[in-house]
Amino acid sequence: MAETNSIDMLADIMAMSGFPQSSGMRVVAAEPGNVALALTKKPELTQFFGHFHGGVIAGLADQAAGAAVSTALPKGRIAVTVEIKINFLGPADGEEIIASAEAIQVGGSIAVAKVEVVSESKGNRRVCAFGLATMRAVEMPARP
Repeated sequence: MAETNSIDMLADIMAMSGFPQSSGMRVVAAEPGNVALALTKKPELTQFFGHFHGGVIAGLADQAAGAAVSTALPKGRIAVTVEIKINFLGPADGEEIIASAEAIQVGGSIAVAKVEVVSESKGNRRVCAFGLATMRAVEMPARP
């Protein structure tokens, strides 16, 4: 059986330049096939009502789904998105959003993950979005 990616690999992924790093995403919990990522509200992540922007919610869900699948892949492989569907269930009006993703099917090249995004404020949590992502396993890119 092939060795799977370690949870430590998530730190490398999250440290890469781009949206996850610049938005302030952070790992809340991780185990093989399950990852939770969070974002704290800041003005550049909101829309005109002051809630988290739908694109930011989808981006966090996408990153969490990819991370969950990546932790279940053989060492040296990483998940990239083929397709993602997000249902918005209500405004993300909390101070933080948390995306919890689970790899529900991992094959040699294609995987599927489900993800739930909650909006949290002062200990109150409400599901604001739910998604399903199809991911492709590719070689981990070389770091410059």
